[in-house]
Amino acid sequence: MPRFAVLEHTGAPDDPAGRHFDLLLENGAACRTWRLLSLPTADGHAVVAMELPPHRLVWLDRLEGEVSGGRGFARRVDAGAYGLRTSDADDLSTATVIVLELAGATLSGRLRLEMVGEGWAVRLG
Repeated sequence: MPRFAVLEHTGAPDDPAGRHFDLLLENGAACRTWRLLSLPTADGHAVVAMELPPHRLVWLDRLEGEVSGGRGFARRVDAGAYGLRTSDADDLSTATVIVLELAGATLSGRLRLEMVGEGWAVRLG
């Protein structure tokens, strides 16, 4: 099964809040990645997200570390495996609706990512 990780990212110069979470989904030779304003919870309320450029696979295994280029610090808050339940595209890298089954220590269950306008909505549950 492919892997996922959630990183708490602090000190990013382009982040006005100073803290966000990165959701990484293993997808071939890189991770499809979204910046989440907060962690999704099982109540199903949508979390606003923005897609980021693909991240290196090494972040699926790292517990913490400096982000290259002086872009802050990241530490893993959850990781595990995921199964793709459904998608609107055959290739995960181009999908705009993705439904996953997560098996992590903190995040587990059905996760839905859906492109809404210029951003994304992420729901757990």
